[in-house]
Amino acid sequence: MHIHILGICGTFMGGIASLAQAAGNRVTGCDSQVYPPMSTQLEQLGISLHSGWDAGQLALAPDVFVIGNVVARGNPLMEAILDAGLPYMSGPQWLAETLLRDYEVLAVAGTHGKTTTTSMLAWILDQAGLAPGFLIGGVAHDFGISARLPGARAPGSRRPPFVIEADEYDTAFFDKRSKFVHYHPRVAVLNNLEFDHADIFSDLEHIETQFHHLVRTIPGAGRLVVPHDDTALQRVLARGCWTPIDWLDASAGWSAQAGAGDDELVLFQHGRRLGAVRWRQQGEHNRRNAAAAIAAAAQLGVDPLGALQALGSFQGVRRRMEPLGQFGGIQIYDDFAHHPTAITTTLDGLRARAPQGRILAVIEPRSNTRKMGVWSQALAASLTAADRVFCLTAGLGWDPAQALAPLGARASCHGDLDSLLAAIAAAAVAGD
Repeated sequence: MHIHILGICGTFMGGIASLAQAAGNRVTGCDSQVYPPMSTQLEQLGISLHSGWDAGQLALAPDVFVIGNVVARGNPLMEAILDAGLPYMSGPQWLAETLLRDYEVLAVAGTHGKTTTTSMLAWILDQAGLAPGFLIGGVAHDFGISARLPGARAPGSRRPPFVIEADEYDTAFFDKRSKFVHYHPRVAVLNNLEFDHADIFSDLEHIETQFHHLVRTIPGAGRLVVPHDDTALQRVLARGCWTPIDWLDASAGWSAQAGAGDDELVLFQHGRRLGAVRWRQQGEHNRRNAAAAIAAAAQLGVDPLGALQALGSFQGVRRRMEPLGQFGGIQIYDDFAHHPTAITTTLDGLRARAPQGRILAVIEPRSNTRKMGVWSQALAASLTAADRVFCLTAGLGWDPAQALAPLGARASCHGDLDSLLAAIAAAAVAGD
């Protein structure tokens, strides 16, 4: 089959492209901005890329056009596809109908921690010898790629596992359901649930409805992994649940705590200590991610202590508190956090690892929700653990200086990159 992917350079659609090519399909694609590193990765796979949305791409005559959610009505190529009556479907639909139906799907959903938990779960299954496939919204250092097909399974064994990051963002311009309703997982982790994606969801209840739709697709013979203390997820489950639940709870389920320092991960089940391991991740949020991944892996028969040991070698995910190096005695990290809760937990985790050093937080409000200023009133509070805050204000429709005013002289705003860099360089000293 020949598929032509519109919006191929996004992490999700690029992952679909690599999976499709590995499955023996001919894959081509286009995007508005075709540039490294995604363009390089795809071209190395032998995937032909087209820059832009010109209608002349109809001449490629694929069997189906696969549409990413970056594509809207008015897009010249999409309009030509519609006018010609050619076959098209969304990326999640193609993935579900063409690949996932052959695998045992384990999905990780939630507002925070999806990418890290998905990567942890894939790594645990990989180290257990299950050769899982995966599609992750980032690149785990342990794999160096964001997607792969499962390895071969022995005859008569259960279906090969496939771990997928289950995003609640909408599917396509013609399908406003969340992506994850297409995946039909047997095991689903619901990490947490808060308001996000204000560009497509009106309020938290709107998102809860989409999670309710996901819960409706999970079989009674499957399993849900859910934190017991998340009130929004409790409301989702109260609307209907037909699947057994493994709770993430210190007394009634799986939990993980810090041991002798933040770098020791201690695993508990029903309050009973199972074991401990030294690991590279930090913060309470990553301990919760770890407990969720171990609980999900147990549904495929993975020994919890083996899963715990696998996390001892887990290297993390790019742009999730990724150490970039030390320069002049200053340690530099890159992180993707944009939601107030994610910023708070990330900084708290860093503070636990480095109680003496100053934390200089450099923030670029870049997500659609951030650009809208939805969480502007919570910005200062989320940065409380930082000693200094530097904010890049270009392209925003709200006033970051006003939002950060509660931090006083600790915070500064900069309208361009040069002034931002100059301010950071003037403030940073060895040990920061």
